[in-house]
Amino acid sequence: MKIFEGHSFHIPVLGVGYSIDTPVNVAPYGISSVISLVDDGTIEKMREFYCNKFDIPYKAISKKVEDFRAERITSYLNVVEEIVNRKVEELRNATSSASGELEKYIDMLPNTSSLKSKFADRGRIAADDFSKWVKEKLHVGSIDVNIMTKLDQAHYKSGEQLPIEQNDAHAALRGYANSNLSSSLVLSAGMSPRLYSYIENFKDFFPDVKGRIKKKIILKVSDFRSAFIQGKMFAAKGLWVSEYRIESGVNCGGHAFPTDGVLFGPILEEFKQNREKLFSTCAEAYKAALTKKEMPQPAEEPELKVTAQGGVGTSEEHNFLLDEYNMDSVGWATPFMLVPEVISIDTETMDILAKGKEKDYYYSGLSPLGVPFNSIKGASMSKRRLQLAQDGKPGTPCTKGFLRYNTEFTEKPICTSSRQYQTLKLQQLDEMNLPEAEYKKAYEKIIEPECLCIGLSVSTLLSKGMEMKDAEKVTVCPGPNLAYFSKISTLKEMVDHIYGRINLLDKGYRPHMFLKELNMYLDIFKERMEAFQKNMDDVKEKRNLAKFKKNLMAGIDYYKNLFGEKKKDVVQDMEKLVQNYSVLNTEL
Repeated sequence: MKIFEGHSFHIPVLGVGYSIDTPVNVAPYGISSVISLVDDGTIEKMREFYCNKFDIPYKAISKKVEDFRAERITSYLNVVEEIVNRKVEELRNATSSASGELEKYIDMLPNTSSLKSKFADRGRIAADDFSKWVKEKLHVGSIDVNIMTKLDQAHYKSGEQLPIEQNDAHAALRGYANSNLSSSLVLSAGMSPRLYSYIENFKDFFPDVKGRIKKKIILKVSDFRSAFIQGKMFAAKGLWVSEYRIESGVNCGGHAFPTDGVLFGPILEEFKQNREKLFSTCAEAYKAALTKKEMPQPAEEPELKVTAQGGVGTSEEHNFLLDEYNMDSVGWATPFMLVPEVISIDTETMDILAKGKEKDYYYSGLSPLGVPFNSIKGASMSKRRLQLAQDGKPGTPCTKGFLRYNTEFTEKPICTSSRQYQTLKLQQLDEMNLPEAEYKKAYEKIIEPECLCIGLSVSTLLSKGMEMKDAEKVTVCPGPNLAYFSKISTLKEMVDHIYGRINLLDKGYRPHMFLKELNMYLDIFKERMEAFQKNMDDVKEKRNLAKFKKNLMAGIDYYKNLFGEKKKDVVQDMEKLVQNYSVLNTEL
């Protein structure tokens, strides 16, 4: 078992708003987490809320300010850091008193933590020495941020297209770069060369004279090839990717990016086998680029971490990822949606999540991006969306515009969840005179996208007691793993579950995380095969399905060899699962 001084897990980004203030709640306890930088309006409201709560001077940043989006983000991140620093200072100064918070900090650490064993021996250490040790050794969780690279559509002012630096992703990057934070930028949703080039404008992403990097780069990836290409791209600019955050293509919360049938286990294995190749190739290019830019070379070899997330739900799976694949940390996201002490969520939505079972969690078309989106049935935005469509008012007025990408009917992009788009699309559908069953299927697909800009932030503001005119428009984005949790828990309880000290899972069967993902990929394959059989002249899809099936079968064989005699129950469960999919026997 790998030994960690601090925590061996992190909390990835949870939607637009659910983890927007998570660092305030967990960073003082040494737990790293991620804030989404999508919605600057919600960020500004949260800054006002926390300034009032902690008596920090607040001056509103209106949209009339020239670079308001970046300035809002910078100001909020600085406020979060100030609050975390206050809490940490209180914790470090608590050694002379019976501090429940310090005890809580230590108690939550893994049992193997060297910090924990040192604290247990505090009676043998002089008070002053122990106080000094606490101030030096207690880790603070990183206040990381996430930018979706796809948020790069052009903005206009008075009919004129603004420079690229004014798009949402670039402005968010600028806001983070100008903040006081020393943490990491998590880049997700695919490659963006022009955003990557923009990072070169900010010195905090480069090493200082001692080789330290104030603002590090984390890439969220779904396969090794993507990591290798992007890592080299950054290195050639003199920018070092400090962590590759591997996420399951489908067994995750929010947007899913399915592979062509390559399963999570084989992907992790490829990283394990090629980690040194990734490091050495990128390190060589990195050092050469720094030399070319006449920048300091790192005093030591740059750090490279590889972490995993997506569907983990037991301490056994947690330790398995750490030990079998040499992961440096494991991401736990979805289970924390039942921990109100950690995330910002309204009680009604949390109740839906707590009561949800396997049948309620589904792979949806809710996202206007056209990317599959994991969610749960019964959220208020979905109910509202269906009612509006029934009343002849499909879609939602587009007030924030972060996901405007469609140009099917307009010169400037609009959002597929907007009333404007859905009205035009339904008019087009009416003119096609389709058979009833075909019409209904097309109709449901058109009205399915929801306004994520509003839906993923409303719950956050409701949880803070703010009055909302959009209170009935909550979208929620849990992964399917939450179907096996139902207890609304405290931070300590969830951490104890992660480390195997207690069990928060519901009674009953829960498939291994690898098998859950396999099940989802088998469903995708089955659905695509059924569609293909209605149009077997599609040569490209036939070729893609053959590759998908080949990858699935290779993954199944890999799991048989991986678990073998050690985990016979997993192998048996997998064989039963595969038997349910006769489509695998279909010749292409």
